[in-house]
Amino acid sequence: MKKLNKLSLLSTLAAALFVSQSALANMSPVGLWKTIDEDTNEAKSYVRITQNNNILSGKVDSILDPAKQDGICKECDGALKDQPILGMTIITDVKPEDDGVWGDGEILDPTNGKTYTVQLTPQNDGKTLEVRGYIGFFYRNQYWERVE
Repeated sequence: MKKLNKLSLLSTLAAALFVSQSALANMSPVGLWKTIDEDTNEAKSYVRITQNNNILSGKVDSILDPAKQDGICKECDGALKDQPILGMTIITDVKPEDDGVWGDGEILDPTNGKTYTVQLTPQNDGKTLEVRGYIGFFYRNQYWERVE
């Protein structure tokens, strides 16, 4: 009888582990996110991440500081130079990787015009999004909060 109970318990634990790992793998960054500045810890904007053919992109949906509503990307290069930040696509070509991580795309910081390789990792049951931008061996992390 004890062997049966141990076996039953092990089966239950294994199933629970499988379900929790599957849930993590299925979390998606798609939705509306409040961006949080990694230096000041202040909310800056809302970015809407969408998915098309399993590729993510993200657009600035709104800017929270009324004084920056009409901001333009002065430091950007090419077609984005001097364009409005509001409505700008700042995340491009992000693809699913292993273990619920999304990467291999780019993110633009419109405040400095720099483009980073990006990795998006949903955390805290999808309520938080770790946004890691890389340039070479250097990286920046931000933790965005899900709005919807």
